[in-house]
Amino acid sequence: MQADVFKLSMDHPGDVSALANLINSGQVRADQIVAFIGKTEGNGGVNDFTRGYFTDRLMTMLSGHLNEPAEGLARRLPCILSGGTEGVLSPHYLVFCRKETDAPGTGALAIGKAFSPVLEHQYVGTRDHALSVAEAVKAAIADAGIENIEDVHFVQVKAPCLTSERIAGLREKGLPLPATSAGQSMALARAAGAFGVALALGDITSEALSASLFLQDFSHFCDRASVSSGVEVEANEVIVLGNSPKWSGNLRISHRAMDDAIDLAAVQNVLGDLGLSAKSQVSASERDRIRGVLVKAEPDRSGRIHGQRHTMLNDTDIDPQRHIRGAVGGVVASVIGDTRIFVSGGAEHQGPDGGGLIAVIAENAAGTTPPEQDTGV
Repeated sequence: MQADVFKLSMDHPGDVSALANLINSGQVRADQIVAFIGKTEGNGGVNDFTRGYFTDRLMTMLSGHLNEPAEGLARRLPCILSGGTEGVLSPHYLVFCRKETDAPGTGALAIGKAFSPVLEHQYVGTRDHALSVAEAVKAAIADAGIENIEDVHFVQVKAPCLTSERIAGLREKGLPLPATSAGQSMALARAAGAFGVALALGDITSEALSASLFLQDFSHFCDRASVSSGVEVEANEVIVLGNSPKWSGNLRISHRAMDDAIDLAAVQNVLGDLGLSAKSQVSASERDRIRGVLVKAEPDRSGRIHGQRHTMLNDTDIDPQRHIRGAVGGVVASVIGDTRIFVSGGAEHQGPDGGGLIAVIAENAAGTTPPEQDTGV
């Protein structure tokens, strides 16, 4: 197999023209597209309808090329979107493609995808939710043909969450209520997703997995998990990215944990893993090698960064997740030199507490072999 990744800009939340142009020109084959990850300019909250709007527009456009109903495409092509392009972040989306090839494997980028069954509302944000995610992650790893778990570098999950209407419905039926508000449900869903990824990757055992850990014990985390939650999905959507000796091509991925919101060394080190120099800002010539930058971030719950007080958690005018996306987006973009960076807030149990993780997909330099990676794990 061989993977390809396209980083495309959007002028508004329904703009899919960049991909349409690539398909019409023959640069991309619609039947080789397997997944999407992107940033829309909504608020990233429960009522962020830009995510569902973009998905609908995207699947409607693709249905014309694939002669398949848009609803069916949405159930087999993960389209995982994070709302909120605060600060310098630019709305954009990554298109993941794969094709069969006779070329020998080179340890290149491998892509896998999977969907869980529809998750009943009473299980959102629970241990059962984590188990559902774990099974979907395992299926996505198998879909990617990755045999060594250490070769998995990034697992993106989109999980459902509860709305006030769904919560009221559970109350009316006398069913268990995993959360009492939509915001709490989003956080619990992200936590369940992170523990599901951790379970699939062997970072925690099923015996140790307990819902009592969710949003409580932040010493437990997975630095390869990136989880978003939203009302636009009813099942867990999973995309697995890693490197595999079975895959050919010139793309690779690496990841690093970010200890805090201004962990510049993690950004520089992950680029170094891929043979990119980032003593200051990536040069224009090397910048073109970067196909995607994926980041999770979280305001430090201690209220301090490097010992100094921050006010993100106390601001009643701006949600803390909007603060952190803007802040971390600026840090990472200043090194990458490109503002099309996927920065998702809500990093509960996804990387060190108060920090998160960064993963980068990049081309090998012309005439070079893939560099050996020291992931720091």
